[in-house]
Amino acid sequence: MGNGEWARHWQYPDLPGLDLLRARYVRHAFPRHAHDGYVVATVTGGIEEVGLPGGVVRAGAGDVILINPEVPHTARAGVAEGWTYDTLYPARDVIVEVAAELSTLRGTPGFTVDVVADPEASRLIKEVHRAAEEGNALAADSLLRVAVAGLLRRHGGTLPARTVRGAGAAVAARARAVLEERMAEPPSLEQLAASLGTSPFALLRAFRDAYGMPPHTWLTDARVRRSRSLLEAGMPVAEAAVTVGFTDQPHLNRHFTRIVGVPPGAYRRERTP
Repeated sequence: MGNGEWARHWQYPDLPGLDLLRARYVRHAFPRHAHDGYVVATVTGGIEEVGLPGGVVRAGAGDVILINPEVPHTARAGVAEGWTYDTLYPARDVIVEVAAELSTLRGTPGFTVDVVADPEASRLIKEVHRAAEEGNALAADSLLRVAVAGLLRRHGGTLPARTVRGAGAAVAARARAVLEERMAEPPSLEQLAASLGTSPFALLRAFRDAYGMPPHTWLTDARVRRSRSLLEAGMPVAEAAVTVGFTDQPHLNRHFTRIVGVPPGAYRRERTP
């Protein structure tokens, strides 16, 4: 990566259900996307601007960023020198397992703040990275659980149940199911709307209201997510690109790098024994 940018996005085999990203970004900007699991990050230098459904928040050194599953967001540098950060991407079951040990939480656990100054959590996030990089499984696992438990105690709550309300939400959910099923060969917006008995404009509005992004943006994000699973299973990058519906490997490279923060080849190498 140029402009003084660098990134490592990897998995520590002894910490299942967790992805780790340590990076410095200057010009790189993450387009609107969402994660299956949670985002727990601490900024170690510079300023990161995160665009969330409620507006843009700024995080500086020592701040902790907390994003719940399926929350659409963007990210970019908030100052000319960019930002550096250590990020943990715990899967849902990791957070649920820790939350089950806390008597204060019921239902689906989540975070109630987007950005918070939390020196203890910031220190622990960095120490999880350090322990994983040193191959210290006992320390990495212990520190991860202590960090998550502390964050849930101080900034946790119960996420509202995701229920489909109204005709628009139901149409959006059906459209999403069609796009998931036909990811490699999706219908046009007009074809999709007609198959659901609505108009293209009404479908656009309903989908954006339900998922925070239009169908084509959501589909690109979904393709990248699925390609990650294929790359983790050892599939070559070019094959993964075609499988999820991108026209070729450069097409996947461009979108994957923008959304994940590293190229697909580097992502696969970190996960292939």
